[in-house]
Amino acid sequence: MTGRPLQVDLPRGDLAEPEERGSLTIAHAVVRKVAQHAADLVPGTVQTERRVAGLTRGRSGASAKVGGEDNDVDLALELALRYPAPVRAVTGDVRAKVTEEVERITAYHVRSIAVTVSALLPDVRPRVR
Repeated sequence: MTGRPLQVDLPRGDLAEPEERGSLTIAHAVVRKVAQHAADLVPGTVQTERRVAGLTRGRSGASAKVGGEDNDVDLALELALRYPAPVRAVTGDVRAKVTEEVERITAYHVRSIAVTVSALLPDVRPRVR
């Protein structure tokens, strides 16, 4: 999906007339990347091993899908959390952080966010005795 053009107000000065300036289009792929990155910044979320054909191919964090029209976007996030984690608190923090970053960086309005917790993974740090 691609986003629709957004109107961005720039400082006046020596700019051409509005109809001569063109437009700025922020694709939904950019919104998806911003949402994924923001979700991964929230404490309590964790990256998981990515496996292809039984082989480990690195690590990945949250995944996102973007829908919507005009200046409104609907997001669907899938992510893993550290166990034991307060699931409601962490997913609430994810919703707040993703909304803040998507709206700040892209100027889209986040209409809804659906969060799916795909895994609860134990802390793998060695225990101190």
